[in-house]
Amino acid sequence: MPTPDTPDSPANPGNTADSESARLPPAELPEDADKPAPPLGAQGLDSALKRLRLLKNLSIRHVQDSAILDNLYMRSIETVEARLLSFSRMSLPIPQKPRQLIRNVQDLLETLAKLLLNPLAAKDDAPPAAATDNISPLALWRVLHLLSRHLFISSLTASPPGKGIWKQLHQTYGLARQQGITYNVPEKATRSLRDEYYAAILLGCAQPTSFSGRDVFFLDRYLERFCEQVETNIASPEEIPVTFWINPESDAPATPYSRKPPAPGTLVLNFSCRRLASLLESQLNALETGTPPKWINLPSFAATASGLGVLNRLIHRWGKPGVRRLPRRSQNYRGELCLGFDKLRRLYGKAQEAVETSAWMITNESPDGYAVMHLSGKTQAITVGDIAALRTEHGDAWQLCIIRWALSENQEHIELGLQILASRAYAAEIALPTQADADAEAEVDANANADASHRRPTLLLPATPMLRKNEALVVRTGTLAGHSKNLVLVIERDNVEIREISGVQCDERNGLIELYEVTTAWN
Repeated sequence: MPTPDTPDSPANPGNTADSESARLPPAELPEDADKPAPPLGAQGLDSALKRLRLLKNLSIRHVQDSAILDNLYMRSIETVEARLLSFSRMSLPIPQKPRQLIRNVQDLLETLAKLLLNPLAAKDDAPPAAATDNISPLALWRVLHLLSRHLFISSLTASPPGKGIWKQLHQTYGLARQQGITYNVPEKATRSLRDEYYAAILLGCAQPTSFSGRDVFFLDRYLERFCEQVETNIASPEEIPVTFWINPESDAPATPYSRKPPAPGTLVLNFSCRRLASLLESQLNALETGTPPKWINLPSFAATASGLGVLNRLIHRWGKPGVRRLPRRSQNYRGELCLGFDKLRRLYGKAQEAVETSAWMITNESPDGYAVMHLSGKTQAITVGDIAALRTEHGDAWQLCIIRWALSENQEHIELGLQILASRAYAAEIALPTQADADAEAEVDANANADASHRRPTLLLPATPMLRKNEALVVRTGTLAGHSKNLVLVIERDNVEIREISGVQCDERNGLIELYEVTTAWN
């Protein structure tokens, strides 16, 4: 989309492309692309956008100059890659200015991909056209990379991809298959065309809206190392279990057979993540037994609470994609949402303090969760994996939930998927055993006057039929590091209640919260 500081075309549009380029300042000529690149900030992105939009409106002679396209591609990718880490750190809602920057980056990637596929189809005044059949392997790889980066940025920022991006990705890979070069690694490419394509496909299979931006960034680095483990060329889903299918003519990611089979007569590509899921299980076991990540070719993030949580979820997304457990019904009524651990502690405390909430529309529901859309009120930084409490207009009770996915097309539009953890909760504190106690293997004194310096805030979730058999604790990540036995729980109810917990088991862990099931407890 054109912006004031990145004009879509040079002034005086009545002249021909060649005469326009002759009068442009030297810095705006595409032939000037061999000059040193500007700093990788807004100036670098604006410069790349200007040159690309100029190139689109020049004659075909300029567009087909491989040196110009090569230099423009290198500059654009360098500029985009320099921004990916900052995109991963954004939380919802993303403000208008960064959101416009993201759109400009994705526009740059999409337009350059079209230009590489077919110069005529990328021109503003030309109708859509199919890609030419004689594209070089390097050009095809670059198109796949540009489109995969577009999809990756959408995943980082919890925004939907551009219209037609998935279909263009499938069709570009189809050209590579026709040429029989999918396993080739072209000169200047970093991996084969097959691996570039399936890295994007696997990211889509992982349901990226259910991960935080930081988790998605790690997932991209994981796929750089291990995407070749995917098994392709599968004739039928019965041949190898855990199979996904791709319709090359659809604008959609891959779909697991367990959730929805393709329509009869549809020509699809089958692939399996069985081998990849097995690798994930062995890597997760190694990390949990103390193996350093670098010993098994993983980023250091893999050994963090967030990294372990990502690996565990990927085993299910890629290796055990199941059907939807419970039916959903479309709805159209309102509710209030309270976000964040600290606010929920006050909300569920004995005093039941007033907390800031926001208004949301409940768009559909199932017995174990909701989909909600923001209507009004302040929304603090929203991150997938955080906890929230929802109170519908039909009831007085606050249901404790975890944010399972988030989607935001713009600053004003935010949708969340909430999974119910409990129909109610209680604010509490955990008294951790001291180091001296641990060394002596002594029991912690179940006393309300336990040393406050060893107390940590928590939320106690009662056992709930259909959701959870036992009681559970929600704490900030890292709270119980090294402590899973001999804990004292101080609960704020009508009267202060002191309970001793002999053991807990971690059911869920991410970068924000941990959920522990209480194995045994007594007053």
